[in-house]
Amino acid sequence: MNIVVLTKWVPEPEGTPTIGEDGLLVREGADGGLDPGDEYGLEAALQLVEAAGDGEITLLTMGPEIAQAALQRGLAMGAHKGVRITDESLRGADSLVTARVLAAAIKRQPFDLVIGGVESTDGYTGIVPAAIAELLGLPGLTFARELHLSDGTLTIERQTAAGYDVVVAPLPIVITVTAGATEPRYPSLKGVMAAKSKPVETLTLSDLGLSGDDVTPTQTVAEVTDAPPKQGGETVEFDDTTAARIADVLAEAKVI
Repeated sequence: MNIVVLTKWVPEPEGTPTIGEDGLLVREGADGGLDPGDEYGLEAALQLVEAAGDGEITLLTMGPEIAQAALQRGLAMGAHKGVRITDESLRGADSLVTARVLAAAIKRQPFDLVIGGVESTDGYTGIVPAAIAELLGLPGLTFARELHLSDGTLTIERQTAAGYDVVVAPLPIVITVTAGATEPRYPSLKGVMAAKSKPVETLTLSDLGLSGDDVTPTQTVAEVTDAPPKQGGETVEFDDTTAARIADVLAEAKVI
């Protein structure tokens, strides 16, 4: 079984990111690492390979040299190899461009399953895995909280607001895994040392057969402003008008 796990380097979530004059995140020299959401997908892949008794897990990422840190974390957890796509023209890539580039890289080798997190912690669009599935012409299964593989068919419990749905699809497919699906393992010292000798391939757009026109974003950053400070709440005293006032507050907030 060949599994591709989508990974991404993200800035330290507790810090304050630096925004460049072009409105884009400055990644070089920033603190960060493997997106925590991607660790759940990787753990799911590791468990599938271990249960099957064979298989290979390839980590796939797009980003500058600093993105190598995300791959090293995943390799230390147990992935077999990594692929990093880097090209100056990819700076400022939107979700569609990102999906197009990753899909082109995935098609370079045989695969049975592509696993991603539900959404990245720095972008929160949540559409890249679904876009990849569409570009590859494959089924896309989302929000998997539990998954089982048998005879070339994957069965997942898809988390919903009301509980879960059971969804079955034949391989190859693209899926996203929720945070509750697995408990990511912590890299051992042996894993960290072994990661240093695992292969990581670096690709450019030309290696993928893509041109500058293929990666022209349809969305750009027009302006970046600080989030407004939180305003103080309103205390509603209990009397005959309390219920009506609460209803008015909820209506003003467009909750009802």
